[in-house]
Amino acid sequence: MIEFVNVKKVFEDSGVVALENANFKIENGEFVFLVGSSGAGKTTITKLLMRETNVTEGEIYLNGNDITKIPDKEIPYLRRKMGVVFQDFRLLEDRTVYENVEFAMRVVGATKREIRKRVPEVLSEVGLNYKAKMLPRQLSGGEQQRVALARALVNRPLILIADEPTGNLNPKTAMEIMDIFEEINRMGTTIIMATHAKDIVDTMKKRVIEVSDGNIVRDEMGGVYHETV
Repeated sequence: MIEFVNVKKVFEDSGVVALENANFKIENGEFVFLVGSSGAGKTTITKLLMRETNVTEGEIYLNGNDITKIPDKEIPYLRRKMGVVFQDFRLLEDRTVYENVEFAMRVVGATKREIRKRVPEVLSEVGLNYKAKMLPRQLSGGEQQRVALARALVNRPLILIADEPTGNLNPKTAMEIMDIFEEINRMGTTIIMATHAKDIVDTMKKRVIEVSDGNIVRDEMGGVYHETV
């Protein structure tokens, strides 16, 4: 379970209040959309979860542990519980599909045997096992995002954080990617997705947390994007 308790984040260099008195809980296995205009505070929430930055005030609990208090040396172990997918894919252009996914396992010290077993499994899950030897430039945008998704999933994270994962995709491809996210969620992975994709949010009817000027202004089950965002 994830819980934000009275979280405030002020960036000291600019004095900007990125998040103010944020309180919410996300249960294990939930699928949550974070919505709001650019600069509203969505990315701050995800960066706090990954401890890329830390709170100014408040606590953030992950399965009962306050991650705001863990020492820096433990942050890499925290992040192993999370997979992250970005809008711009962030693939290694000089490595094959297989090697891009394999790299994520090497970083955490997986054995060769574990890698040989797991990488084909996860590529099959995202429908790309037949393109394992291709380079990113040989793939479509949707296929590249599938590789990024496979890389995020290969170490079986408890939480999948996605930041505008369909932002560079056409509507049809975006929905295909969302079908994969939904299947991943059905298998038990908690998904937190920051997005501006109104059509996707309105279609999927998941929990919606809306952020505006650093404040959580709406937390709704089966919610929609809202024209006012």
